[in-house]
Amino acid sequence: MGSGTFITPTRRLDLLIKVLLVTLFAGLQLYTYGQVGGTPVDTVRSDSARVKTIRVQNHMEDLSKQYDVGDLFQQVFNPRKTPDSIFRRSPITIIPNIAANPSIGAQIGIKAVAGKKLGGDPNTLLSVASTSASITTKGIIYFYINHNLYTPGNKWNLQGNIVISKSVTPDYGLGIGNANSGTANDQILANAGRQARSLHSIYFNVREKIYKEVVKNLFLGAGASFEMRRDIEDKSAVSGLTPYDIYSDRHGFARDQYNAAGFLFNAQYTTRDNQNRAYKGFYADAGIRLNQTWIGSTKNAMQFTTDVRKYFSLSKSHPEHVIALWNWGSYLLSGDVPYLELPGTARDQSFRSGRGYTTGYFKGTRFNYSEVEYRFPILNNKFVSGVTFFNMQTANDEAGTKLFQTWQPGYGGGLRILFNKATRTNLCLDYAFGKYGAKGFFLGLNEAF
Repeated sequence: MGSGTFITPTRRLDLLIKVLLVTLFAGLQLYTYGQVGGTPVDTVRSDSARVKTIRVQNHMEDLSKQYDVGDLFQQVFNPRKTPDSIFRRSPITIIPNIAANPSIGAQIGIKAVAGKKLGGDPNTLLSVASTSASITTKGIIYFYINHNLYTPGNKWNLQGNIVISKSVTPDYGLGIGNANSGTANDQILANAGRQARSLHSIYFNVREKIYKEVVKNLFLGAGASFEMRRDIEDKSAVSGLTPYDIYSDRHGFARDQYNAAGFLFNAQYTTRDNQNRAYKGFYADAGIRLNQTWIGSTKNAMQFTTDVRKYFSLSKSHPEHVIALWNWGSYLLSGDVPYLELPGTARDQSFRSGRGYTTGYFKGTRFNYSEVEYRFPILNNKFVSGVTFFNMQTANDEAGTKLFQTWQPGYGGGLRILFNKATRTNLCLDYAFGKYGAKGFFLGLNEAF
């Protein structure tokens, strides 16, 4: 065999590693370990963040020196073909939807994500949409469609989703894990030992918001959200009254079903340079939700939510060195909210808060969350980078614990694989720890915030 066709052992190993990486990226679905609630955790972020277009980003960064999963596929399957321009890559990505954890069992399905700029105005922001369908060995079924669309010239921004699911929601009680000397029911509700339960239900959600840019970087919006749960049942092995039963009885909700229907009013301001992976800038959102019985809600309620994020780039030559800060909060001002709709761990807009704990591990009528993360490059071609993070969360309960009285920590670190260099999309692999023995491996697409 001539030397021109001989493949050395080193070359064979290199090729094998690349093929395994391709298989990994095609098969991994971007869900967090144990963070499964009433809606999919990989929901497209429904914010009105201003993002640079791909061409503007190209002027800011030399993408030819970066290496992403698209380059990996190209090198493995078409090594002799000249790489296409990143601007001609398909706007639609279809990937398997595969996951496994104790809460949902083994999962299989399919997911599609699309991005397109509408109209001919070069300043129009990118519109994105996604859909997914999946089923698990525990009989859980998810289907959803999400969109975040900008009309030509950014005159209007439409955000919304439709979710239909047969779901399972982990439950660890109300509050922040404080023991109390109240009644027996108070102690069951607080669940200071964090005994795990699981609530099964049929879940429907339709949400739509319309924003208009009133001045540069400032958007005002309004909309509505309708949530329905049916056939709610605790299928855990633990017998007797559950935190869900006690809360529902106290606040006048039926144990087997409820509706939460309300109007949404929001204001957002942003200067982030990229919504997927910001190097610098500021983002703030404040909103009021008004649940009303006359539009179908089981109870009236008023909630106030805040979401504030700040990004500091530590280097001009390597802007990927970033300190990122995040605070998210939700506060019940009046009325009653169903137990499974209470704010808590991983109940933020993108279901990514509280790494180290499962969805709803801590929750209350008032909840506040803070996180700091350090992001840094590892390889010069940006294909692999890393993060370390620390978070704190606090909530009230019904036995006297006040908001900000008790904090519960979480911490960890992880790797980032550059999935799409044109949009700064990363595959995120994190391992995080919390209290009460809570820990887990968390996967996601794009940064947690």
